[in-house]
Amino acid sequence: MEKPLVSVITPVYNCEQYLNLTIESVLCQTYTNWEMILVDDCSPDNSAEIIRSYQQKDDRIRYVRLSENGGAAIARNKALEVSRGRYIAYLDADDIWLPEKLEKQIDFMTKNDVAFTCCDYEKIESDGTRLNKIIHMPKTMTYNQYLRNTIIQTVGVITDTEKFDRKLLIMPNVRRGQDAATWLQLLRNGVTFTGQNEVLAQYRRVPNSLSANKFSAMKRTWYLYRGVEKLSLPKSVFCMMGWAYHASMKRIYIKKYLKK
Repeated sequence: MEKPLVSVITPVYNCEQYLNLTIESVLCQTYTNWEMILVDDCSPDNSAEIIRSYQQKDDRIRYVRLSENGGAAIARNKALEVSRGRYIAYLDADDIWLPEKLEKQIDFMTKNDVAFTCCDYEKIESDGTRLNKIIHMPKTMTYNQYLRNTIIQTVGVITDTEKFDRKLLIMPNVRRGQDAATWLQLLRNGVTFTGQNEVLAQYRRVPNSLSANKFSAMKRTWYLYRGVEKLSLPKSVFCMMGWAYHASMKRIYIKKYLKK
């Protein structure tokens, strides 16, 4: 029997420096029944040319261009709309999958009857230098636990849409933190999360990115609590304290490593 189709969702904006490596990491997958949907969010660089060059070589590569810049949520939602796969996997245009990522994760999900999972991942610098920093997933994660520790990262996420309404994957139309809001949406609606403790992906720390800016990350997280999840002020403060603690632990680890 043919293995189920996996739809890989990749929003693209100003990532020409990394895009070849990202696409190549999908082409190198040992699990071959996939489609990679790259949604061009009106990127002004050479991303379109790069994608089309791969599209000519492999018809599993699909290119979609938005009519106007809308942000990552709009781009991912467009990819979800045109996707044909049972499984939805996420890969940003500057991140990398290890060759057995899809095969091992789909096997893990099948054997354990999993609907929503994220594998462990490794952080790398913008130039690909390994930081020796591994983010380990908890075995399980509830809605309230995730509010205080937004550890689930798009590079490691795969969902099985046969086990829940795929409308739950439609990301809220917010410019920042739409991925975290989506994982909360799944958890809030009873979709169980299961962590896979195997490093199968690399998450790139890009200089001056929003995810690397601590103040922007705090603003984004606070808006997630108050603007998206509509939490009370006391609960928002409580969750922010937990988020800050976990974020600090990650930064302390990286600083210790960089001093060696």
